[in-house]
Amino acid sequence: MNIKSASKTVISALVGIAIDKGVLKGVDQPLVSILENSVPDDADERVSQITIGHLLSMRAGLERTSGRNYGSWVSSGNWVRNALSRTFVDEPGGRMLYSTGSTHLLSAALTRASKRSTLELARDWLGEPLDIQIPPWTRDPQGIYLGGNEMALSPRALLRFGEMYRLGGVIDGERVLPESWIRQSWTPRTSSPFTGDPYGYGWFIREMRGHPVYYAWGYGGQMLYVVPSLDLTVVMTSDPSEPSRVDNYVGQLHGLMENGIIPAVEGNPADADESAATGSID
Repeated sequence: MNIKSASKTVISALVGIAIDKGVLKGVDQPLVSILENSVPDDADERVSQITIGHLLSMRAGLERTSGRNYGSWVSSGNWVRNALSRTFVDEPGGRMLYSTGSTHLLSAALTRASKRSTLELARDWLGEPLDIQIPPWTRDPQGIYLGGNEMALSPRALLRFGEMYRLGGVIDGERVLPESWIRQSWTPRTSSPFTGDPYGYGWFIREMRGHPVYYAWGYGGQMLYVVPSLDLTVVMTSDPSEPSRVDNYVGQLHGLMENGIIPAVEGNPADADESAATGSID
């Protein structure tokens, strides 16, 4: 299935592994130290202030490439240069500006720094240890795999990915992701302009029935929920062609989680709200 923007969470994991391996220097590393040759000559000088951490938390300050701007961005001849040439609508490190361009810049940085494609890294660093298949997905005109959209993972594969986070970065006895990276990723750094939910490095955060819940959210309602306090990981898939914010569909999915699944896991099915059944799980 196309997990849409839930793939931004996968890119975040790859960045964490790259930092652990020394491929990237850390979240405070300036992007231009890696992609200097890709920065347009007429780019705003503030581009030099954008760090890996700003991109992970969607706080680059650049005009968004998502929403109404997505089509023109992916129609451009160079997605990296196009993203970096956009107008600053906030300062680097400012408010959250949800933008697939930010995670695509991370994919480009991973590719440049490692001298390997993002697909190769994903298969090596995640696919092999998690025993999951990661098929090729969309690439930009320069051959860089799209960071933050169009990745295809089966529900089982997405579940294994979520379980890795729930288990502190270890699965089947093998360390895949540093536990410190999970803590960093689940630390609130900004908040979503759509829901008000806190956002870390590729993960949204909210509380459900007193439990901290960390979730990845893809267009249409491709959801991954991790609830460490309940030893619970849940994957929900939906029609990827319909926006999940229309008619509060994502709210229904959250409701299914909060009022149906969590009470059942807690052992309190009588507390479950019958309206939770309006959510959709494939």
